[in-house]
Amino acid sequence: MSIWKREINLDLLNQTSKNTMIEHLQIKYSELGENYICATMPVCHFTHQPLGMLHGGASVVLAETLGSVAANFCVTEDSYCVGLDINANHVRAMRSGMVIGKATPIHLGVSTQVWQINMTDERERLVCTSRLTIAVKKHRSTKGNSTPTREML
Repeated sequence: MSIWKREINLDLLNQTSKNTMIEHLQIKYSELGENYICATMPVCHFTHQPLGMLHGGASVVLAETLGSVAANFCVTEDSYCVGLDINANHVRAMRSGMVIGKATPIHLGVSTQVWQINMTDERERLVCTSRLTIAVKKHRSTKGNSTPTREML
């Protein structure tokens, strides 16, 4: 059974990246299942830290991107999701190639969600594991109008 409550597909997801940090880091949504979402990010000069390895902050951007976007597709249009807390454990260095992130839900509640995001190298070795806690919020009504404002993500 699918967890998605809004229309979702890879083209739509990749279109939401225009003019964002996601586009700048060349993060591309690559796979979508009934209860997970995947994306790739290159490991190269613009995702490196000074020692020539994948920057931990870039890994966190990938994790936050996957978890936050997935969370927003798990709520109806009267709600939206924002990150509350994220942690990351960097377990393997990468110097080149593509890092692949996969976000799966641990908890999909009314007011909070918790997502597990594992990032692997192209040989499926764990590079980073992250946990993201999300707040589920309701859109505010505009004054004098009970219709909630509509925001994409």
